[in-house]
Order: sequence, then structure tokens, then C-alpha cells
Amino acid sequence: MPKQGQSVESCIIASIKKKGDSVKKGDIIFSYETDKASFEEESPVDGVVLECLYNEGDEVPVLTNVMAIGQPGEDVSALMAGSAAPAAAPAAEAPKAAEAPKAEAPAASAAPVAPAAPKAAPTGETFASPRARHLADKEALNLKDIAGSGPHGRIIERDVQAAVEARPKMTALAKEVARETGMQPTAGSGLAGTAKAADIKAVPNAVYGCDYEDKKLSNMRKIIAKSMHASLQNSAQLTHHLGADARRMMELRKKCKKAMEAGTLTANITLNDMVCYAVIKALKQYPNVNSHFLGESMRLFNKVHLGVAVDTDRGLMVPVVRNADDLSIVGLSNQLKTLAEACRKGGIDPDLLSPEAASFTVSNLGNYGVEIFTPVINLPQSAILGVNTIVPRPKDLGGGVYAFVPYIGLSLTYDHRALDGGEATRFLKQIAVEIENLQLDIF
Repeated sequence: MPKQGQSVESCIIASIKKKGDSVKKGDIIFSYETDKASFEEESPVDGVVLECLYNEGDEVPVLTNVMAIGQPGEDVSALMAGSAAPAAAPAAEAPKAAEAPKAEAPAASAAPVAPAAPKAAPTGETFASPRARHLADKEALNLKDIAGSGPHGRIIERDVQAAVEARPKMTALAKEVARETGMQPTAGSGLAGTAKAADIKAVPNAVYGCDYEDKKLSNMRKIIAKSMHASLQNSAQLTHHLGADARRMMELRKKCKKAMEAGTLTANITLNDMVCYAVIKALKQYPNVNSHFLGESMRLFNKVHLGVAVDTDRGLMVPVVRNADDLSIVGLSNQLKTLAEACRKGGIDPDLLSPEAASFTVSNLGNYGVEIFTPVINLPQSAILGVNTIVPRPKDLGGGVYAFVPYIGLSLTYDHRALDGGEATRFLKQIAVEIENLQLDIF
């Protein structure tokens, strides 16, 4: 298993392409994933896949043997010594698993003779004593599901009592649901195994049947869920919202488009590139925000390592542009697009996706029309900026003149353990100032 980046200790096998097949050098033999990136491994030689030491879905430590490729009949036991044990363990336990049903067979055959087991409902009229009918109505039982032990198969109170004891205890609401649906619980999820209303499954509709699908979470989704939950649990997060006059930025965007059409500008500089450029300038003035909170100390960065959220088919990724404060607007734009493309293709360097690699993160939902949101911090970073869509808002232009001007929404979530509200607000205001007075050195 190749080692992808310094922080990756194990990978998950996504799919095995060759198993017992002949392969040529350069053929794809298996694909594998880190927590957010995916890769394909090529065969280093011509030969035959003699052994697959792991299965799809297995987590394999890096630098561990995954496959053995050689010539037919070649001995690969030496290669399997360190890797085959985990894969062989389930096979060794298989005979025991196969014997288990035989050992349990007597218990299974004894189950039908239990007095509490429900029996098939008889056809025609149900004969039951008045006491049995009263108890069945009280306990929400259907007499047709109870076999009688009285004369001529008559259901007596003892039969109903046995059926009550055979099922889980039920809440009052559960009994009402059972009375309406005619269904009985098979297990209880309440205290001491008591059946609740949710434990009673209604008869599925013949037309719609099951209207849902249980889908297993991907490895990447699990990682994202775990990190987001940990972020909200382990930090004191607060979000401030502010708008910035976007007229200057939109004017620069028009100039960039014209320069692209004229061939004098090679980079397609977007509004997001300009916002990131403004954020970098603001971070240089507020170094406490360009930091990691480490519990007992703060790690203040001399350089800006900017993380930018990228939406992909596999989930949200946040690659980092290292030393972003050294880049011009053209260099920043090119770096952002290169990283976004690598994320979408699944070939991004895992080290660039680590939350520790970035000193600050920008997440832009403006293209989706989102007007306000509260981004979640990538710990141990101290803050994250959410960028919203541009909306018209009234503004005093002076001299008693008001007009609607385009405003871009900015949402700063910060860790209140690391930053005070005043400092966070001043930093957010500085971003707005940088956007409103943006200067690009390309014209």
C-alpha cells in the first residue's frame, strides 16, 4: 500500500481490479482511498496476480503488502507472512460458524411448543368467554390470533393471559396503535424492554411498499461527520454577519473579463478569488485570527495558509494554498483552480486536506444563492469565513440620497476561546474594507 502524504497511516481498498488475472506493467490492479482522496495503483511488472491479501473495504496500513504478482506456481508464502494473517482469520473461523446452526437446532425445534407462541387464526366465528373478550379488548389483542384451550376450542381467559405474557409489555399509546392497526410488537425499545408506539410496524402499503432506502455512509462522509461533530462539541463557536459594498469588486470583475477577451490577461479571476485576496490582506493585519487554538496556547502563523472549501461528488474538501500571502491575484487564482480540479478528480495530496495545514478557511456559498449561513470551524483553526451571495441593499450615498447597491454577505464563525467578540468584529469589518477598496496590480 503506497504512502500518500506524511499524515496518512492507512488507506481503504475501494475496489480490486485484478484477481487471479494476467496483468501487464501499467495495468490498474486496485484502487484505494484516504479519508478524502482516491487513487489507483498500477502493476509494476508483467505477471499473474497470485494472491490478494485483502478484500474490498479493508483498511490497510501503508507500506503493507496488498497483492502478490509473479509467475504461475511461484511461492509467495514469504510475502504473505506479514499480511495474510488478517485476511485469513475470518476463513479460519468459518467452520465454527458453519457448526453453530447445528448446535442451536434443538432450541429452534423447541420454540413451537411454547404456550405463548401465536397460532394461525381460525376461520369462521371466534368462540371466546366474556372474561376472555374483556381482557383481549383491554390488552389490544385480536382474538383471531389466539388458539383456545377450552371446550371445542373455545378461547378462555387463560389463553388471552398467555398471549399477553408472550409479547413485550406495552405503553398505553402503543396499545392504542395496536388496537387501530391490528399489529403487535415483536420487541420493545423502551425502558426494561417496554414496547412503544414506534415499535409497532404497520402493514406496508401494497402499492408503495417500502418508500425509503438505507444507504451505507461512505468513508469520507464518516470522516466529515466525525470532524464536524467534534468541532461543535469541543469549541465555543459564535458567528457574526456583515455586508460589504460589492460595487468595486464587480467593476474589477468586468475589467478582468474584458482583459481575458482581449488576450491581455490569462487568468480567469473570479469574485471568489478577489474575496480570498481581500481576506489574506485582512489576516496580515490581524495575526491573532491567523492562528490555531491549542487549548493552553495559541499558534500564530507568520504566513497565511489559506484553506478553501471545494464541493465535489464525493463530499466537501478543504485544500490549502500554502504561503498564499506571497501570491499575486493571478497566482492565487491559478492555485485555487488547480487545487479545486485536483479535489474533483480525486488526486489531491492528502497533506493539503489536513485541517492543521491551513491557518484560516474560506467557504463560499454565494454561487448557490445562500444569503446567510454559519460555517463550522475546521479545528484547530480559530475561525472560518462564510461568503454569501450578492443582494441589493439600500445605502446612504450622501446629501440625503439613498440608492440600492449590491452587497456581499460575510459570515465569520470564530472560536470564542481564542478570540474576543470585539477583535473578531474588527477583523470582519477589515475584510469588508479590503473588498470595498480592492486594488489589483494587473491593469
